[in-house]
Amino acid sequence: MSDGLRVFLSTFALLFVAELGDKTQLAVISMTAKHKMPLWIFAGATLALAAVTLLGVVGGQFLTRFIPEMVLRKVAAALFVVMGLLMWFEKL
Repeated sequence: MSDGLRVFLSTFALLFVAELGDKTQLAVISMTAKHKMPLWIFAGATLALAAVTLLGVVGGQFLTRFIPEMVLRKVAAALFVVMGLLMWFEKL
């Protein structure tokens, strides 16, 4: 398996699992139930997620020019823990 395909599949798997049941998915379910226009909602949600992902990719590429990848990974992990604790104690 090529490195590109392996990165593609691991990215897909990670984001697919991470996004299941999140606020975005619940918002899309709510919008679909309210407006009964699933194709338009799918298109809007897909474009929005693609735009956010593009920002993440461009931002990540920029940041790795100045900050080592391992530092970024640790900062991201710490932020996930902080967010989880804030959610746990209903501060977020």
